Amino acid sequence: MSLKFDPYLCYKFKLLNMIKSMTGYGKNVLENEARKITVEIRTLNSKQLDINLRLPQVYREKELNIRNVIGKELQRGKIDISVNIEQKEQVIAPVINKAVADHYFNELKELARRFQQETPPDYLSLIVKMPEVLSPPEVEIDDTEYKQLLTVLNNAIEKVNVFRTDEGKILEKDFTQRIHNILDLLEKIEPFEKERTVHIKERIKSNLDEFGKDIQADKNRLEQELIYYLEKLDITEEKIRLKKHCHHFLETSSGENSAGKKLSFISQEIGREINTLGAKANDYNIQQIVVQMKDELEKIKEQLFNIL
Repeated sequence: MSLKFDPYLCYKFKLLNMIKSMTGYGKNVLENEARKITVEIRTLNSKQLDINLRLPQVYREKELNIRNVIGKELQRGKIDISVNIEQKEQVIAPVINKAVADHYFNELKELARRFQQETPPDYLSLIVKMPEVLSPPEVEIDDTEYKQLLTVLNNAIEKVNVFRTDEGKILEKDFTQRIHNILDLLEKIEPFEKERTVHIKERIKSNLDEFGKDIQADKNRLEQELIYYLEKLDITEEKIRLKKHCHHFLETSSGENSAGKKLSFISQEIGREINTLGAKANDYNIQQIVVQMKDELEKIKEQLFNIL
């Protein structure tokens, strides 16, 4: 059996494997002989799924199903969605609400009697102008039209997802650039790290020369203490872990759907290593580089709030 290439399915698969912004917009309209159905969706960032659904009364019994469709497809964010029905004039004729008309008729007669006024010769011209006397007939939605609504809804959702994906591409590009900036800054630490080690050793030696005459110490024990001190200040492991976390961030941002929370966790690990570098550096030049790394990471974290 041969398999046919389906470009739409490939496009859908591509959308599923890209990060998305939670900001989106989609609108779709369907017209049939009787009505015009319009679905409009706006989405913003939110930690949870928050759906604000404005629905005509005729669709209220389907509200739970509609919410389930929206939640399944859009997953997370503050979602404002409005569904509107416009009746075609040529098929909708207003009807007279006879009970309401009777009520106004009796009230007008009673009012005329109470104020001893002559009965108006033309009650009808007054009554038909009263509220709710003329009203459109009650609309009933059958299964066919409900399926049409779902079609309009899904098309609007698809447009939102395309919008979110386009926004996600922009954010991914920004993330990638800033992560590479952090990696470039990490490379700039190395020259200062060599100088830093020399300075630390010189400072220790100077202190020993100054106070050595007054200190009676075991040379072996002193050497062990110096090795321990230098190891405590070593930042090799932090540099290695920082580089790994940065590469993990890039892999996740380019290869997973709904990666927002995972990217947030990885950014926390990146921040932890950067902070440790700054704490252990004990060097002005390296600490200046660390400040620049933190600035890049903070800008990433700000944008991560808007990632699905």
